[in-house]
Amino acid sequence: MVTTIPQTPNTPIQSVLIVGNYCHDVLLQGGAVVAETLGGAASFISNVLTGLSVSFHLTSKVGVDFKYPVNHDPIVVPTSKTTVFHAYFDQGYSENAHQDRVLKRVEVCDPINPSDLPDRKFDFGMAVGVGGEILPETLERMVEICDAVFVDIQALIRAFDENGTVKLVRLKESGFYHLLPRLKFLKASSDEALFMEVEEVRLWCCVVVTHGKDGCEVYWKDGEMKIAPFGANQIDPTGAGDSFLGGFVGGLVHGLVVPDAALVGNFFGSLTVAHIGLPKFDLRLLQRIKEEVQTRKVQGTCWLERRDDEVSFTKPAGHDEFHASLSSSKLVSAECRRDLSRSPGSVEQVNRPQYKGQQKFLLNSVYDKSN
Repeated sequence: MVTTIPQTPNTPIQSVLIVGNYCHDVLLQGGAVVAETLGGAASFISNVLTGLSVSFHLTSKVGVDFKYPVNHDPIVVPTSKTTVFHAYFDQGYSENAHQDRVLKRVEVCDPINPSDLPDRKFDFGMAVGVGGEILPETLERMVEICDAVFVDIQALIRAFDENGTVKLVRLKESGFYHLLPRLKFLKASSDEALFMEVEEVRLWCCVVVTHGKDGCEVYWKDGEMKIAPFGANQIDPTGAGDSFLGGFVGGLVHGLVVPDAALVGNFFGSLTVAHIGLPKFDLRLLQRIKEEVQTRKVQGTCWLERRDDEVSFTKPAGHDEFHASLSSSKLVSAECRRDLSRSPGSVEQVNRPQYKGQQKFLLNSVYDKSN
């Protein structure tokens, strides 16, 4: 039974469990470090959910060397170091993991165990590991305590050779395949989708494949659909896939049906690529988006109330108009920023931690969108 909670655009709603470690990301080119930043899918997803006024609990592990202040404290492991990824942009093709750079895990924190998860129930669970920290038994525990579990496939199929270089393995060989019938959604980039049989997996759970500037596709047992993208001035694609997943789940938490929630996911993905590193969203834009979402929910059928029944994936009436409304909100926000740039002061931003380390900046616009 789902408890109905009174909702307003500014009230945190429902409960979401995010599981995945924070990381230290280091970008290198020509043998030199060009940027360091907070990494991990959990950082981008929590950023989007906060912007959408969605309450959540985050389970993440770091070492005593963790150097970034965050709004949701991780578990500090005194005998471990924080997971660190080095991204090399001038070493060519990296077999089957990344075609634009070589990604290496040079430090690894402890995995997240079932006992690390809170002893309570959640409406939604998100398994979003990036460094192999999510174990099969941990995902199984998430299924037990969460009504609906969403998984980013990188948490399942990433493997690491003796040098720490990221490889991808077939989903059937990952050790997680038997859990697919107990999941609600599996998200993958178009490159990651090559490591699973979409036609087979869609029989067990819903599959969402992101295509960057071309939007996304949703597959389920009886059909599939394409969801339109939003225009974006791409600066840095880092975290776009993570922000998509945050927006998608955030839309569902607010009561949207799947096609409309996927639009919200595409929308936040497009916002993220226009920023360098973790985006800071304009408060007025967030308010407009929440108002559009609430209006759309009133017009449609709430997926949250139907998730134990056959889920309808048919695009509802007004879907294209919802896309147009979100696009309009984005344009209005951009015009306001331009106007304010001509006067003293700046656009108010969501309050985010100010990182002590060097900020990430543009590096040929090829940094991986999912880590």
